[in-house]
Amino acid sequence: MTLFAVTGTPGAGKTSVTSELRSRGYNVIDGKEFIKSNGLMGELDAARDTHEVDLDDLNDALEQFRQSEGLYILDSHLSHFMDSSGIVVLRCNPDTLAERLRARGYSESKVCENVQSEVLDVILCEAVESDIPVYEVDCSSETISQSADSIEKILNGDTDDYLPGKTDWSQEMDKWF
Repeated sequence: MTLFAVTGTPGAGKTSVTSELRSRGYNVIDGKEFIKSNGLMGELDAARDTHEVDLDDLNDALEQFRQSEGLYILDSHLSHFMDSSGIVVLRCNPDTLAERLRARGYSESKVCENVQSEVLDVILCEAVESDIPVYEVDCSSETISQSADSIEKILNGDTDDYLPGKTDWSQEMDKWF
């Protein structure tokens, strides 16, 4: 068994890239759907326009995949908090990320919160703290297919080009803070 996490700031490309991996025959778990269908969605945090999720309950519910044969890929901005064999953090240029989130109808405050999270490497730092192997893929200028190719390389052990620390948005600080 292998459970592999694909995570990143909302809008980084998780759903698009994991959909491509699914079309290539990979077992992909849609984290949002899994949370809903397993009754794990908590109360609405109206201030942040998001639902709370008990991470321990989610991790426990995923045990079925860790006990199964084969490879499973978890697509969720929370997946880096789960017990897994590896974590891929998808990264996205802050301007591109902001455009994607605005196109989804996010409020300007939510756009800013997520872009700031990307600039500060929040998800990458959280993932690295897990002591699980972490890799990063910059989806800013790659096609969905190229980003999926990168993840396939990581899954096949070709990881040198994807070690954390190669993506740096710090030059964007003045613009977003």
